[in-house]
Amino acid sequence: MSRIEDLARFAAVDGGYDDLWAWSVRDLDAFWATAAAHLGFELPGPALAEERMPGAVWFPQARVNYAAAVLDGRPDDEVAVVGATEDPAATHELTWGELRRRTASLAAHLRDLGVGEGDRVVGFLPNTPDTIVALLASASLGAVWSVCGMDYAASAARARFEQLDPVVLVHATSYVHGGKVRDRSDVVAELAGALPTLRATLDVGGPAWAEALAADVPFAPVSVPFAHPLWVLFSSGTTGKPKGIVHGHGGALLEQAKVAAYHFDLGPGERLFWYTTPSWMMWNFVVGALLTGASVVAYDGSPAHPAPDALWELSARLGVTANGMSPGYVAACQKAGVGPRGHDLSRLRRVGISGSTFPATSHEALQDELGPDVQICSISGGTDVVSAFVGPAPTLPVWPGELSRPCLGVALDAFDESGAPVRGEVGELVVTRPMPSMPLHFWGDDDGARYHDAYFDTYPGVWRHGDWITITDHGSVVIHGRSDATLNRNGVRMGSGDIYEPVEALPEVREALVIGMEEPGGGYWMPLFVVLAEGVELDEALDARIREAVRSHASPRHVPDVVIQAPGIPHTRTGKKLEVPVKKVLAGQDLGGAYDPGSVDDPELIDWYRTVGRSRRTR
Repeated sequence: MSRIEDLARFAAVDGGYDDLWAWSVRDLDAFWATAAAHLGFELPGPALAEERMPGAVWFPQARVNYAAAVLDGRPDDEVAVVGATEDPAATHELTWGELRRRTASLAAHLRDLGVGEGDRVVGFLPNTPDTIVALLASASLGAVWSVCGMDYAASAARARFEQLDPVVLVHATSYVHGGKVRDRSDVVAELAGALPTLRATLDVGGPAWAEALAADVPFAPVSVPFAHPLWVLFSSGTTGKPKGIVHGHGGALLEQAKVAAYHFDLGPGERLFWYTTPSWMMWNFVVGALLTGASVVAYDGSPAHPAPDALWELSARLGVTANGMSPGYVAACQKAGVGPRGHDLSRLRRVGISGSTFPATSHEALQDELGPDVQICSISGGTDVVSAFVGPAPTLPVWPGELSRPCLGVALDAFDESGAPVRGEVGELVVTRPMPSMPLHFWGDDDGARYHDAYFDTYPGVWRHGDWITITDHGSVVIHGRSDATLNRNGVRMGSGDIYEPVEALPEVREALVIGMEEPGGGYWMPLFVVLAEGVELDEALDARIREAVRSHASPRHVPDVVIQAPGIPHTRTGKKLEVPVKKVLAGQDLGGAYDPGSVDDPELIDWYRTVGRSRRTR
């Protein structure tokens, strides 16, 4: 029996998933109290004491600690975390007992440094078991944690951390990627010098770190209110100053345990590996899987080294039961002619997909390789709630190009411009009732104005996430792309993802970027930028094939005005295409202080697009 079926039995809810979901959003108080009890969390009193958005009050009588929820009651001798790198010989395991001991030792060391409730501890770290220990130790003290991956430039990390006035910086001096050790000691030095509130720095590769982890002391987490700040996650920082999104201990642990246990069926004996970096909320999600008693893999390395199918090889070697990756990685493997086939994935039950829309063609090809016994689990959520809005369940069917259902406890809907629900047509993704992991607030947003404007300025009292979706007639959800990058030609709206799917399915096209530009006098210019496979040039025949792919498989009204071969597509550090910044520079807008090149994987590409825009305007 799956864990979600056991929840339905525990809650005495008859019927299938849709009945369970309907109850979960109709009676939030009963659902979250029941789910908490079923997951093993002791949370007294009412679940939802005050319902409003923003500002819902959850479990006001409960005292919790995220680290305690992860570590208490786990069997000492079973594996909790597997540390892996590109070198298979460097793989190492931490048992629950060792993870608890290291967390307790580091917490004691931080306490000796004066770290207490509400103080900020920040990390500039790769995805290793040490990073998980640092989070749990900070959380156990009631301190507030924040982390950036080591691919971030000093300016990008500084733009985030300097807002927090941190007291301790935990850092590495290098990370591994593509067969190379990337030295970041100069960035660490610059970052430490830019944070005047620091009392100490801890190098995870140095003797002080080994000493900080060496003590054998009791694990003594402090109990904090349900809404006590746990961590600060940051927005991408590509269209404005990075927003510091603050989540609470209780909301994060409930939401993450819910998704991991019920939607991915994780628990003791299961193992999750999701390719991510600490900069991305999926890293927090992986740590959250520990709340179910499952073990997790922390991987420091490239997804494509030493071969394009490195993630599949690692999943096989480590006996992973659920793994996760991006649509881009799946597409790259398929174009390279590699994938899961040929690897011993006999323990694999689920493959998670997140980060962007997953084309139906890629889904079908991957399912064919995996076979019918492995469920493809596309999810969509966000840093904003450090959880998922829509996703899979072991009891649900999966339709290529679609996400199976809204998640339990998520009152998801699609609204038109007037705020009326729509079905079978494109609408704004909204959440009409609170979720426990909605932000407590934005860091430094004392009057709540930025928080309100980010989610509640369009539909008062309703969360607008900023994605175009369609809720289908069979209850699934299709994600079309960001609504702030809408293609609106002649009054017909379309998400960019609907263009990318047929274009990127062409073997000659590695990646595409489409932009809709409103122009003076009511004009509309829609260029399509394409990055082509090695050795391929954009000629008339390929141009015609690209246009026909859009016309036949997306919309004849959204055939691009021009197809332009580009040297690359700029992304955030978490792999999202920078549609809005590119639209701005094409229009000649100065991103100025609202844009940090350190937040972009290849900042020089922005200048290339700026040149394209300038050339068009001066014709």
